Amino acid sequence: MTETSASDFRPSQRHIRLDTILRLRWLAVLGQLAAIFVVAQGLEFDVEIVPCVSIIGLSAVLNLVLQTAVNPMRRLEPIQAAGLLALNIVELAALLFFTGGLQNPFSFLFLAPVLIAATALPARLTFGLGILAVACASILFFVHFPLPWDAEDPVVLPPIYLVGVWLSIVLAIGVTSLYSFQVTEEARKLADALAATELVLTREQHLTQIDGLAAAAAHELGTPLATIFLIARELEKTVKDPSFAGDLKTLREQTQRCRDILSKITQLSSTGAPFDRMKLSELIEEVVAPHRDFGVEIKVRIAVTAAAEPVGSRNPAVLYGVGNIVENAVDFARTTVEVNAWWNNDTIEIVISDDGPGIPPDLMKRIGEPYLSRRRTQDSGGGLGLGVFIARTLLERTGAKVSFTNRTFPEHGAVVQIAWPRERFEAIESLEETIG
Repeated sequence: MTETSASDFRPSQRHIRLDTILRLRWLAVLGQLAAIFVVAQGLEFDVEIVPCVSIIGLSAVLNLVLQTAVNPMRRLEPIQAAGLLALNIVELAALLFFTGGLQNPFSFLFLAPVLIAATALPARLTFGLGILAVACASILFFVHFPLPWDAEDPVVLPPIYLVGVWLSIVLAIGVTSLYSFQVTEEARKLADALAATELVLTREQHLTQIDGLAAAAAHELGTPLATIFLIARELEKTVKDPSFAGDLKTLREQTQRCRDILSKITQLSSTGAPFDRMKLSELIEEVVAPHRDFGVEIKVRIAVTAAAEPVGSRNPAVLYGVGNIVENAVDFARTTVEVNAWWNNDTIEIVISDDGPGIPPDLMKRIGEPYLSRRRTQDSGGGLGLGVFIARTLLERTGAKVSFTNRTFPEHGAVVQIAWPRERFEAIESLEETIG
């Protein structure tokens, strides 16, 4: 039930299609050609047309080579994508070198490749591209051709203004890239974690379907095996030949053995079918039982109230969710885990607590987020990761409210409270309803 752990899931690797980068590079080529044409022909400014067109031409040739030699739908490794984005930065720096350096208003385009990297590449590569862009901007601050302008009325920008331009480029690269990286990373983690949650549900559903098939097979095979058993027993009574009688006895015994095996399968499957009902105390015992042999005492307390004990379906989402939280409590407890349950006519509540180090204060408000982990090591006390996100998601889909706290000082340990409206708990019918 809780065999699928957070360690089974890893965030997806980041790959950009070559076609995506090629489209951006072709857009840059067209934009650069249009800008040079407008400045040279429309405004009639003196532009270093030959070197600028040569740089743009080399970029276009590289695009054609990549488009013909490599499948555009191929997903590039992060280092390959970073290399192409770095080339974009160098090409832009070369164009700015011939068109005024940081005095050129298009110098802010240094931000574009770094921003793309922040949304699609690992942090170390994004940082490297940011350093490259800042280095190119710094060089252009000191070395560049004059800004194309009217020769009779040249533009002379004060150094303090250029310092401001350089600083604004650096800040824009740093702030916007960091913001984009954080937002994209959160979205990616959430998508990966939700995919892992669906994988858990699919696995539990598959196991439940196999369980149902086993029960159906046992039921269907029971009748012919009973017939074979009866015929073998009657023949054994009438046949006098010892050799035949021995064979018939063996046949009867093996048939009876098959009937016993099918009987056990039927008993196991009858407790696992999704349409079966189970009391709250039985649910708790089922999720607690696999964790009793790990050197931690698990105390289960069921409060007896005037209201009848709740009875719900044996839902895999509920079993996995509660079981995962119990598993975490056992993992981080020193000696004891307590599982307390009570109910009334309106509410059902399960409280799972341990005597471990508790939830660190800096994680308290973020507990249950995907990939939030501080696993126990020799030097520090634990934390919770993707498994808790999956458990919380599954339980909340069944209508539960899950909250995390620590025990009141001087006691120590984490406390997880799971509460359902009684009507919702008793109405849970199947895994399909949970997924929906």
